[in-house]
Amino acid sequence: MTEPATQTPPPLHLPWVPATAFVLVWSSGYIAGPAAVHAAAPFTVLGWRLSLAAVVGCLLALALRRPFRMSRRMLGRVAGVGLVMNALQFGLMYVAFDLGLGATVSSMFHALSPVLTAILAALVLHERLSWVQVAGFVTGVAGVLVVLGADLGHVGGALAVVLGALSVLTLSLGTLGQRWIGGTPDLLWSATVQFAVSAPPLMVIGWVTEGLWPVVDGPRVAVAVLWMAVVNSISGLVLLAVLVLRGGSGAAASLFFLSPPVTAVLAWLILDETLGPRQVVGLVVTMVGVAAATRTRRRRGPADVLQPGGSDPGASGMMRG
Repeated sequence: MTEPATQTPPPLHLPWVPATAFVLVWSSGYIAGPAAVHAAAPFTVLGWRLSLAAVVGCLLALALRRPFRMSRRMLGRVAGVGLVMNALQFGLMYVAFDLGLGATVSSMFHALSPVLTAILAALVLHERLSWVQVAGFVTGVAGVLVVLGADLGHVGGALAVVLGALSVLTLSLGTLGQRWIGGTPDLLWSATVQFAVSAPPLMVIGWVTEGLWPVVDGPRVAVAVLWMAVVNSISGLVLLAVLVLRGGSGAAASLFFLSPPVTAVLAWLILDETLGPRQVVGLVVTMVGVAAATRTRRRRGPADVLQPGGSDPGASGMMRG
């Protein structure tokens, strides 16, 4: 007697309007971040961004009457993960921006985060890891190395590259930490708490190391901070939540490979970054690697891809950049 054939679930499709908006929002964080640190000191800028994001997130959660739904234990875990995903991850990347790490390279670093998270989950949580994911990560790293080249002076030097790489590592560790939180805290309140706990230490570090008003271009930094807080942190979070609900976390994660080329074009247009043949080759190699690795991921729960603290770089977390 033959076994009945197992039906394959239908493929998941992402709605193109929020998907396109998310890629643009996520990529714009890598433009606003360098623009902001060129107008003011990095820790102060980041402290302002997260403070404003916390206020906007709180007001939005209250307006939408979102349930807080967090015990003290869960609240402590949310705060701890938020410090890693916001204060540490963004702090490292913003200092790298200040040293000269460009928007395109930083977006390529962060595009590797979903694949690095899967590798860390395999090592730490003993989850299944396919050879395609490993090969995709190696290919993605090779693409980044092609863009960097032998001389690191054009990207701020070795320290900027190391800080960028550490930023990606902390983003992936923070994503794994979302599972440690447990329960089902409201996404908006969780992000708001993570913004709120991360802002004060960054502000203090900024006051001690950068002074009370380390601003050289007030209007420029005001626009950049407002954009990063409202568009990158809040709008990016909402868009990613919509994509996960409509298409699944694996499908949403596959969008991250589109960020580097979009960022490269925006950086060329707005920041006047160079986009030569070597950069194009490296971008293509990284896109192929990350795309292949993320397409192998199955549908999971929202916690596996949602990064409420970060992004942009700017999310991006969920916001990164």
